[in-house]
Amino acid sequence: MMIVLSRNSSWCIGRIWNLDRREVTHQIHSTMSGEEVAVVAETPVPLLGEKMDHETALQLCLRKSRAYGGIARGLHEAAKAIEKHTAQLCVLAEDCDQQDYKKLVIGLCKDHNINLITVASAKTLGEWVGLCKIDSEGKARKVVGCSCVVVKDYGEESEALHVLEEHLKSR
Repeated sequence: MMIVLSRNSSWCIGRIWNLDRREVTHQIHSTMSGEEVAVVAETPVPLLGEKMDHETALQLCLRKSRAYGGIARGLHEAAKAIEKHTAQLCVLAEDCDQQDYKKLVIGLCKDHNINLITVASAKTLGEWVGLCKIDSEGKARKVVGCSCVVVKDYGEESEALHVLEEHLKSR
């Protein structure tokens, strides 16, 4: 069970809490002596003054969108979001072994003028959109692959969103 400290300092059950524009996952573990220990896992954020690459920006945008409930994962949810014209961005894994799957997603994105970005691995994409368990050290375990993700809502504006938009314009 994951417990997260909410903004009004009361305990609530959940998984992610947004703190100073960084997503932080808190886990409370009981030790043998009965005391509780908090474990924190943070997303990788580039240092100040360091230029963010488009893959890191995509990862941060997907996590921010997930926190705001703006993600559609999988072919069925993605196709529904694209057909309803609520999709803003589509991300497709290159290592998807079903060619019909890829053709359908690419065709839907072209028909509805949705930006399409490809990533190398479905496991990586699944980790970015939360299809995994976070262990006590803050590392992803039991990652489930996800071949297609659609962003319906980016959440709040951030530097990562601006970097991602610039990358999409330059293509």
